[in-house]
Amino acid sequence: MSKEITGSEALILSLINEGVDTIFGYPGGAIMPVFDAIYDYKDKINHILVRHEQGATHAAQGYARTSGKVGVAFVTSGPGATNAVTGIADAMLDSTPIIVVSGQVSSNLLGSDAFQEADVVGITQPISKWSYQIRRAEDIPAAVARAFHIASTGRPGPVVLDIAKDAQFGKLDFKYEKINFLRSYQPKPDIKDEQIEAAAQIINEAKKPLALVGQGVILGKAEEELKAFLEKANIPAASTILGLSALPSDYPLLMGMLGMHGNIAPNMKTNECDVLIAIGMRFDDRVTGDLNTYAKQAKIIHFDIDSSEMDKNVKTTARVLGDVKESLPKVTELLREADHRQWIEEFKPHYEKEYNIVIKNELYPESGPLKMGEVINRVSEATHNDAILVTDVGQQQMMGVRYFKYNQTRSVVTSGGLGTMGFGLPAAVGAKFGRPDRTVCLFVGDGGFQMTIQELGTIMQYDIDVKIIILNNHFLGMVRQWQELFFDERYSETNMKNPNFVQIAQAYNIPSKKIGRREDLDSAISEMLNHKGAYLLDIDVETKGMVYPMIPAGTCVTNILLGNE
Repeated sequence: MSKEITGSEALILSLINEGVDTIFGYPGGAIMPVFDAIYDYKDKINHILVRHEQGATHAAQGYARTSGKVGVAFVTSGPGATNAVTGIADAMLDSTPIIVVSGQVSSNLLGSDAFQEADVVGITQPISKWSYQIRRAEDIPAAVARAFHIASTGRPGPVVLDIAKDAQFGKLDFKYEKINFLRSYQPKPDIKDEQIEAAAQIINEAKKPLALVGQGVILGKAEEELKAFLEKANIPAASTILGLSALPSDYPLLMGMLGMHGNIAPNMKTNECDVLIAIGMRFDDRVTGDLNTYAKQAKIIHFDIDSSEMDKNVKTTARVLGDVKESLPKVTELLREADHRQWIEEFKPHYEKEYNIVIKNELYPESGPLKMGEVINRVSEATHNDAILVTDVGQQQMMGVRYFKYNQTRSVVTSGGLGTMGFGLPAAVGAKFGRPDRTVCLFVGDGGFQMTIQELGTIMQYDIDVKIIILNNHFLGMVRQWQELFFDERYSETNMKNPNFVQIAQAYNIPSKKIGRREDLDSAISEMLNHKGAYLLDIDVETKGMVYPMIPAGTCVTNILLGNE
């Protein structure tokens, strides 16, 4: 039964109908009617007042990544919407389903350069799956339904709804119908038998297969299907950064992480395998390095839901287009049980080399200043490898994904494709709302922390239990590392004079501590994890630490620097 309500109330009821329980936002003039409507639904929907619109989008991303649901952010027109652009672009590159609702000036003012008017659709169309302006109240329910369908299906991503102020005030007879079909939009391509058969035949003939696991496995909820596939044919696997936690860290067939700061073994074996099986990953340049030298000896099989990724960077021998949750089992059925133990043994000398030259010195130093990897490893062990890792971007990000360990899926929240400094703190807020039952550990550098430091106010207001570990080297560490290696140690504008982070945290009523000695590390971590509520731990780490191994950008994946050789 329909009833006449305002467009603003229709928006809130539409979100409730889609199962939304949490919204991250910041009010302003052009979206004020929507915030007025929220007031009457506080028992059904939880709005979190962030301190900046970029924070709202990153929090929505963190929520989506840990919960598996669509994240929602509310922003106002003009600067509110443009402040959200970074998060929208980040979500697009990392295939994160979020819906950003922006207020807009009244429709009669559009195009007049009205106060706080910006062409939100024009700005966000290239960085979203769908960007749409609503000018009539009666169009709101259908637009919301369409937005959720587009954001959450196929290859997920961000959707932007720009709602004119008069549409928010306008009246409509409310009726909500969810959408599961749109003409000309096929989120799940039909799986073709000939593609399945071709892939299975190549894998059955392989002597040295290697599977590359991407985030598509997690987005497709295909973790168990992946294990069945790998185990039947005894295929070793390596993970992209966003694919981490699709397999537990101690999974026997997991050989490590790919990419610029990945593990030696899978990077070397990429150029030695005879069949390379990419599953839900996009052959990013940080994984492939120089495409002219990448896996030229191998037959390439690519599983993906997005046809635009096929042959985009790496030419395939066989493609399997479709949802991996459905396509992987079909291939698995046709696989012969295989024994690739001898091939898998070939990975071990590379791991031993990396352990002796890099890992041992990073995790278990005998003296000197604290190291980033050492801290991350101790925190992971103290959580029994069962926490959610959130990182900002930079050296702590690479150290985090290298040395944090995972027991369950959806345990990594990081900015992959866009590499957004400032992502970490608001994303940790969203991650905790997405999985309030799990411990959330944020590792952030002193540079990235200060980009969105205002979100400590959000943590204070809602008493959000996130553990914040600042790995403080008083540098923009990753830029400094490149300056050391490739710019003759000319450290131009990377040294940072920082404030007292402990005093800042205390001003936000967040318990905090600063340490810099190895003998204080374990007790400080224990105090942080045992505290109920937010806690900030500021740790001085070595000033000029380096993240190794490292493949210089644009070079062959086997051109690996180890630093300490």
